[in-house]
Amino acid sequence: MDVDIDLESEMKISRRELRLLRLREFCLGHNATEATSNICDTMGKDVLSIRTAQRWFNRFKNGNFELDDLPRSGRPPELDMHVLQQFIEEDPRLTTRCLAERLGCSHTTVESRLRELSKTWKYGVCIPHDLSTHQLQHRVDAGIELITSHPSS
Repeated sequence: MDVDIDLESEMKISRRELRLLRLREFCLGHNATEATSNICDTMGKDVLSIRTAQRWFNRFKNGNFELDDLPRSGRPPELDMHVLQQFIEEDPRLTTRCLAERLGCSHTTVESRLRELSKTWKYGVCIPHDLSTHQLQHRVDAGIELITSHPSS
C-alpha cells in the first residue's frame, strides 16, 4: 500500500478548514470543478463534491464570504444532558412534551436522551430503567420469603 494513501486516509480536516480552502481556490480564480480537483488531490479523494463547491462558489460570487454556520431555525443541534437531568430530579413527573417545551427541542429528542440516561417513563414518573442494588436485593428477599413460607408438597 502506498504511504501517501495512508497519510491521506488519516488526515482529518474541519469543516471550517475545508471552507477556507474553497475560499482560497475562489480567490485564486479557479472554478468549482478545478477547486474540487485541487482540494481532493491534496486532502483526500472524497473530501469535497463538485456540487458542494458550486454552492459555495455561488455564495462567494454573491459577496457572501461568511465561513461559519449561521444560526438556523429548527431543533437545536444538541441537548444539554445536565439540564435535562436537573429537570428530572426537580420534578420526575414532567412529561416528555413538557420537558421538550422547556428545553426547546422535540419530545422524541427528549425520549431518546432519557434512554441514554437509562431512564424510562413508568407510573407517570421518570425513573431509572435499571433496578438499583437495593431493589434487586429486595426482590431476592421477597422471592426467598415466598419459597420458604410455602413449602412444596
